[in-house]
Order: sequence, then C-alpha cells, then structure tokens
Amino acid sequence: MSEIEDDAALSDGEEAANNDVQEENMSEKEDQIEPCPLTQEIMIPGLSLLCRTGNGLAHAFVKLELKDRRLTDIALVSSFVHLRFLDVSSNHLSDLSPLATLTQLLWLKGDGNMVAGFRGQPLGQLTYLQWLSLALNRLRDLEGLEGPALESLNLIGNGIQRVSGLQYHLLTNLVTLELRGNKLETTDGIYLPNLRRLYLAQNAIKRLEGLGKLEHLTTLHLRDNQLETLDGISPNMKTLQYLNIRGNLVSAQRALRSLVGVSRTLRALVLAENPLVETGDYRLCVLSRLPLLERLDKEPISPEEKSEAQEKLREFNDEADVEAEAEEY
Repeated sequence: MSEIEDDAALSDGEEAANNDVQEENMSEKEDQIEPCPLTQEIMIPGLSLLCRTGNGLAHAFVKLELKDRRLTDIALVSSFVHLRFLDVSSNHLSDLSPLATLTQLLWLKGDGNMVAGFRGQPLGQLTYLQWLSLALNRLRDLEGLEGPALESLNLIGNGIQRVSGLQYHLLTNLVTLELRGNKLETTDGIYLPNLRRLYLAQNAIKRLEGLGKLEHLTTLHLRDNQLETLDGISPNMKTLQYLNIRGNLVSAQRALRSLVGVSRTLRALVLAENPLVETGDYRLCVLSRLPLLERLDKEPISPEEKSEAQEKLREFNDEADVEAEAEEY
C-alpha cells in the first residue's frame, strides 16, 4: 500500500484551506460525472461462481464483479438476491441502498467510491455480511455503522475524524478494524471488547484513550502518528502481543513505564524513528522493563541482550533498595 500523506503538521489555517480546495475539487469532479446506471449488458460478464440456492433445487450465480465501470447507480443489483460476493470498487457510488435485498451477502468491496456516511445505508440489514471494505471513500465519522456478523472492516484513507459511532451491541463480532490514513486525534470511542487487531497508522493521534476496554486486542498498530507518551496503554489489555509505535514523538525513557502493565504478553515492539531510539542504551532500557519481549524493531532479542538487561534490572532494583533504606534513616 502506498504511503498516505499526513497533513497533521499543517497549521489550522493551511489545513482548512487545503480541505476547502479538496472539497471544491471533489465538487467539480462530481459535476463532470455522467450518470451511468448498471445495465444487464454491464452486469452479465461480471457474474460467476454458480452455486445451489438455499432450497437446493436451483442454481444461481453468487459472485459479481463490477470494478471500475464508472457506475453511479446499481439499482439493478437488488434483484440478484442470491449474491454472496460483490465488488463495486472504483466507481462513482454514493448510495448503497440497493444492496438491502442481498441478505445472503458475505463479502462486499466498495473501495474508491463516494460514500459519505453510514446513515441510510443498508449494512445493518445484511445479517450475514462478514467482510466489508470501504477504503478511499468520503467518510467523516462512523455514525450509523451496523454489522451483526461483521468480522473485518477496512476504512483506510477516508477523512474520519472521530470514531464515536462505534457501538459494541451493533458490532459484536468485529475482530479486525483498519483505520489507517484518516484524521483521528485520539483512540477514544473504540468500545469493541472482542476486537483482536486494530490498525491506526498515519493518523494524527496525540492521545491514547479508552484502550482499557480492548481486553482481547492482540495487535495495535500506531505508526506515523503524533504520540509523545505511551500513557493509555492499559494493563487491562491482557492479550496484547504486538505494538507498533514507529515514527512518533516519544523521547523520554519514562514513557516505557506505561508498557510494564502489558509486559507479560507483549512479544514484539516497534519503536524505531522515535527520538527515544537515539539514546545509547535504548534496547537494554526496553528489555529491562519487558523481559519477555522476543523482537524489538523487528530484530530478534539475543540471549546475550536478555542476560545484560536482567543484570541492568538487578542493579536498578539494588539502587532502589539502597535509596529506600536511606530514606528510612
């Protein structure tokens, strides 16, 4: 995937001006889009995968590929009720309501369209939908998002500024959430206790909040954000194994204290391209706090490093004991 440019360094005025230009350009492009409804001629070549229908007495095509057809309207698809796999990516779609009748749908790819929000869309009615990708659309928030069977959700490269619309009772089965390349400033609002993998790289995140609710999270990816501390990494994250904070602004060794609460489960940590890495004993400092770590910045931890880190930890504890005794007297 190509790198998505992070505009978080722009001043408020520059960012607002940039957003105005983008919206103006999008509006101009919309004016130039010619209506192109889905027709039988366009649809028939995209049908494949002949399967038995629910009663077992008939057959129907269950896969439809409509990628890059310049479509503005897919109303015709509503009559193909047996579809299970649908690709409508790289078109000009803003309305997915014709999908409401596709109650057997398992997999939906709608990347590169013009969907601006989830309200009024039929996703909550697609009770078997397990995999959804709406990368590179025009989403700004997640209000109205539903998916009773949804397990994987990809929303890379939208303009999402907040995730307050994520509600556990509407997304009980979600285990993978992709929010890379959006405009988030905080992790607050992701209240999904069953989530396993969370990808938040290339946002503008300054604060880690609400992560204590993600008790089953195994992977947290925060590369290329604006974190100065690791406050918010919670001991309640009892299954966290992989943490990537590459390319942030963490500079002080004391930030590593926040990782002690997940030291029993954390096996891989990426902290490269943070100011902290420039300190001379960086790896030893990390390992003295995370003795069970197996990989640091994608490099395996050697037995020699572990031994040296344990010695450093013993020295640190001895010094702490001496200081404590001195304070008593």
